[in-house]
Amino acid sequence: MTGRGTLLAECLGHAFSDPALLARALTHRSKGGRNNERLEYLGDSVLGLVIAEALYRRFPDLTEGELTRVRARLVRQETLARLARDARIGDRLQLGEGELKSGGHDRDSILADALEAVFGAVFVDGGFAAATSVIGRLYRSALDEVDPAAVLKDPKTRLQEYLQKLSLAVPSYHVIEITGEPHQQHFAVECAASGLPQPVRGEGTSRRAAEQDAAARAYVVLTAQASDGSA
Repeated sequence: MTGRGTLLAECLGHAFSDPALLARALTHRSKGGRNNERLEYLGDSVLGLVIAEALYRRFPDLTEGELTRVRARLVRQETLARLARDARIGDRLQLGEGELKSGGHDRDSILADALEAVFGAVFVDGGFAAATSVIGRLYRSALDEVDPAAVLKDPKTRLQEYLQKLSLAVPSYHVIEITGEPHQQHFAVECAASGLPQPVRGEGTSRRAAEQDAAARAYVVLTAQASDGSA
């Protein structure tokens, strides 16, 4: 393995016996041929199990439903994409011409899928112990920082409390669109809050669900800005 591949292996803490597995994990379907979709499928399952076990051991008082919600936060696309950026996965992606031109190397969905594929490749190459080690290495900070109490609050409450800590006004929600038949409506809501560059849109099958979705997305934007120092 050469150059950036060696650096990535060092970041992962795993030396591949079969470097072709890592190459395949980093090959998007837009490139054609032997891409990373099968490894992504495998890596998704391995990741879920490793994180489930870590949470089970760390938080003995959480119920099954609570553990599931915390795990969902840790394995969601946004978290995976952030960890993939930290590992410089985008620098190694093999993309088709269209994805290259459209900035696919930094797209959340592609980065998240690639990182899951990398986990799958490590599992195939070195077994469950190796995959557990790599996932634990990349997730160390995320696991140390996870706050179940915050995760388990509904998004509107979490956003409001976050703004109140900063002495900012409570957010406002406005329905901007209702579509569908009366018995099967779909709502779109905008959440406006201090610090947001623009209102954030959320959607759901009820007004409440759309507001919760908008609040969750607004919270992600605000906390990301704060972590970047741009708030």
